[in-house]
Formats: sequence, C-alpha cells, structure tokens
Amino acid sequence: MRAGGRPVLIPPSGEGIEETLELLDALVLSGGSDLDPATYGHDPHPETNGVVEERDRAELALLHGALERDMPLLAVCRGSQVLNVGLGGDLVQHLPDLVGHDEHKHTPGEYADHDVTLEPGTRLETLLGDHAPVKSHHHQGFGQLGQGLREAARAHDGTLEALEDPERRFTLGVLWHPEVGEDQRLFEAFVEEARKYRSERRA
Repeated sequence: MRAGGRPVLIPPSGEGIEETLELLDALVLSGGSDLDPATYGHDPHPETNGVVEERDRAELALLHGALERDMPLLAVCRGSQVLNVGLGGDLVQHLPDLVGHDEHKHTPGEYADHDVTLEPGTRLETLLGDHAPVKSHHHQGFGQLGQGLREAARAHDGTLEALEDPERRFTLGVLWHPEVGEDQRLFEAFVEEARKYRSERRA
C-alpha cells in the first residue's frame, strides 16, 4: 500500500473471526458485488445482482467484531454499504431509479469521475477539504442510515457518497474508490490510526 500499510487478504469465512481480528491493526471492507437485500429486509430489485451470501455473512461478522474493538475501519463502495446495513440501515438498490441517470456507473468496468462536497465538521472534511474529485463505480446507494452514522459527503445530484461514525476513533465509509485515485490522504490517515491502535494494544 502506497500509504505505508501492509495489506492482508481475509478469505470470506464466518469462522475464526475473533482470532483473525486479533492479528489485525485495522480493517478495510472493499468493493464488490451487491449485498443480499434480505440482509436489510428488502425484496431484490431486478438490477441487484452478483449476490454472494457467504461473503455477506463473513463481512458483517468482521464488521461487528471490528466495531466492538473500536478498530480503525475504512469501508469502500460495497464495504460502506456493509457498514450501513450492519448498523441497521438499508440501501437504495438502483440509484438511477432515484436520480434519473447512471453517472455513478455509466460503463461497466470503468470508473466515473465526479466531485463530492464534504459536510462541514466531519472527519472526512478535515482530511479532504470542502470538495474532492472522486472515482465511482456503483449503482446502489444509502437509504436509511444505520445507528450512529452521519452524512459526510454528497455528489452534485444529491446522492449521499460517504458516511461516518463520529463517536468512534476512525469509522469511515465512502461509496467512491480512493484506491484508484492519486490522493492518498484518506489512506495515510487510516494507516496512522492503525499504528496508534496497535501501539495502544501493546501498551
């Protein structure tokens, strides 16, 4: 990782969650396929696809274990949706139905470039400033927010693009893909929090 961290890939298994988390200093929930709408009490939309129930179960278990430890957590695209659902929220299964366009995922396999406006006083605003260019590739979005989460960024069409938990050390979820951009500030802050978390555990 360019920001200085050492990534470890965790296979999607619901077993050994506690042991796995004991070996980590932070957790990234990455992008990927749609969550099973049953996890948030909805029937599937015709555009919801690629559901992998085993991955859903494993990532929700990892999420809850990390939150219980107040471990630094960065949730990217699908990962941010896991975060919201895991805390009791739900999802908009197909954003074009709501905003009237597909600019957040205009071409399969290609990232959409747009700006976001960061909410004043949020952790993300302190890291990225008032506005930031981002790369998106999502057709789903946040519906009702999960418990303790607040809005952190919006796109020009009003789509909520990020959320965070202000009561935790570092729990951020972004619908865009910071890993494909040049701006490393989000990852640098995340790695720094991981170092602090590791130091505190050792002490």
